[in-house]
Amino acid sequence: MQTKRSNPWAWWAFWVGLLGLILMPIPLFIGLILGGGLGAIAAILAVIALFKSRHAGGRGIAPAILAGVFVLLTYGGISIGGGVIW
Repeated sequence: MQTKRSNPWAWWAFWVGLLGLILMPIPLFIGLILGGGLGAIAAILAVIALFKSRHAGGRGIAPAILAGVFVLLTYGGISIGGGVIW
């Protein structure tokens, strides 16, 4: 039986977090809803991925941490007006 080479939870968190960061600057509250919602989902996926990486031999730590960074950047951008201001 082969062992898994990656942690799919980490990669889902990475891509969802990146998408949230990309969509966050859209004005008229669209970015606030899309970026904020995807950021929350990415944060949950990143936490799950970090717990799963403990049982996967450390696989997926880097994408999960990057997803967390994307979430922080998304909410940092929202806090200064991203997704709200024209």
